Amino acid sequence: MYDLIIIGTGASGLAAAVYAGRYKMKTLVIGKEFGGETSTAWIISNYPGLPEIDGYELMTKMRDQAKSNGAEVIEGEVTKIEKQGHCISVFAGDTEYQSKTLILALGTERRKLGLPNEKDLVGKGVHYCVTCDGPLYTNKTIAIIGGGDASVKGANLAGVYAKKVYLITREKELRAEPINYDQMKKLGDKVEVIFETQIKEIVPKNTGMGLEKIVLDTNGKTGDLTIDGLFVEIGAIPNVELAKSIGVELDDRGYIKVDNFMQTNIDGVFAAGDTTNHFGAFKQDITAAATGAMAATSAFKDLGVHGGEVCEVHAKPIIKEHAQA
Repeated sequence: MYDLIIIGTGASGLAAAVYAGRYKMKTLVIGKEFGGETSTAWIISNYPGLPEIDGYELMTKMRDQAKSNGAEVIEGEVTKIEKQGHCISVFAGDTEYQSKTLILALGTERRKLGLPNEKDLVGKGVHYCVTCDGPLYTNKTIAIIGGGDASVKGANLAGVYAKKVYLITREKELRAEPINYDQMKKLGDKVEVIFETQIKEIVPKNTGMGLEKIVLDTNGKTGDLTIDGLFVEIGAIPNVELAKSIGVELDDRGYIKVDNFMQTNIDGVFAAGDTTNHFGAFKQDITAAATGAMAATSAFKDLGVHGGEVCEVHAKPIIKEHAQA
């Protein structure tokens, strides 16, 4: 029986675990992909106190700090949540974990283009993470789809490896932080921006193994662009299926609705990070960490209101073969 279970090992989940540990709450953190989107980031230079740090390293430091404060952190995919009264059961693999409070730090997943051949070419010419797969295209030509800050940062990183980078956006201008935009301009003609253009088709090689070219539409005029790799940076969508399964309310954009204390509409269930509507469209590690800290604080106060034994009334005995090894 835990005081708190946190689903998600990104910045919000791990920050929540740091605070929960300091509150002496018995805390379990479960995450399918360690570090979330931050772990795939390149150099992060806007996290206070750490002028320059690799994303994976930042998440590792957060995890180590959470564990040093007493939190238990495990890898696993949560497949189901059940709630009876104030008792919450979380199922991961063959194991059921029980808790008195819950924080949903579910993060987001990369938005796809939804074009034919896209799914078949994932990892074989189509990618969603420059940090992860950019080195595969050393001295080759790639295209990045997107016009936001993430796509510009991707171009900056790709410029380290690739021979040529095409940055393709359907907008008339890029929406990036000035410091990242200025860094991209320093790459000169290695990065070429193609404005007011959409990708219409992804064409595989005749062998079916690899990318041959993409077809672009610029103000009604189509043309081919031969490239070795395509990186998609068009935003993300919140992971909310688990939240919906227990009746957590979403806003009109599909994000979890929370109040200023990260409370959802379900008693004892809190949410944090990019999957929430807090801070609107502004999604950063520092805001994710802030909401995680607030969610843990609210969970701690919730235990004080309901009493330490509230869950035991509804707790189900753990079947021996399902118990954690």
